[in-house]
Amino acid sequence: MTATAPAIYNCRVRHIRGEPVRHSFSYRTWLWLVDLDHLPELPWPLRPLARFRSRDHLGRAGLPIRQNVERFARDLGVELAGGRVLMLAHARSLGYVFNSLSVYWCYRADGALGCVLAEIHNTYSERHCYLLRPDEAGRAWAGKDMYVSPFYGVDGGYRMRLPEPGAQLALTVSMYPPGGRPFVATLRGRRSPGTAAGLLRAWARQPCPALVAAARIRLQAIRLWLRGLPVVARPAHPPQDGVW
Repeated sequence: MTATAPAIYNCRVRHIRGEPVRHSFSYRTWLWLVDLDHLPELPWPLRPLARFRSRDHLGRAGLPIRQNVERFARDLGVELAGGRVLMLAHARSLGYVFNSLSVYWCYRADGALGCVLAEIHNTYSERHCYLLRPDEAGRAWAGKDMYVSPFYGVDGGYRMRLPEPGAQLALTVSMYPPGGRPFVATLRGRRSPGTAAGLLRAWARQPCPALVAAARIRLQAIRLWLRGLPVVARPAHPPQDGVW
């Protein structure tokens, strides 16, 4: 099976909230798309800028990310049998990583798409992974199972559009609270080579993108709280079977 070359996507993230307070914001970031069987091999001086570690993603910290993904899919009825798995995520940079959303496109051995995993992290060090079986346009629905924003409860659901990236990246996640207007997050980006030179160019534009993204998310939450948006109590989130 031919390996997929690592890629970097220079992106713009946009969040749109319709009620009870209208609010939107956007920011620039950059993400990696990597083949979990062929993670980037960077020169050693650059490795602190981009590391992919199991403890930052679903499953057991002592196992490879690829093995954790395959086990998780198998437990939910999808057998990949060694097929290709692509991951879109921030890398750990200078010891820090945060991914509000990591996406895994999981293929069977015959090349057919077996499933898509959408792994959502909140700012309370919790995560939850949703196994999706999208249609031909990359669209799928999932019930919400984890507290993410301090202004929404756990009820409701997600409508996601997660087609595999090509030259362009175009993902949309809409969260529908019961009886309310959706909160919409979009991610749009353009592909560039995930090489040492590509990493240095991306880093020159924005160092430590995961830290910048996490800071922006927290800043917007503070602004909404100051505007009087009530905070919803956070329930306990038991880890999923196989996800720690």
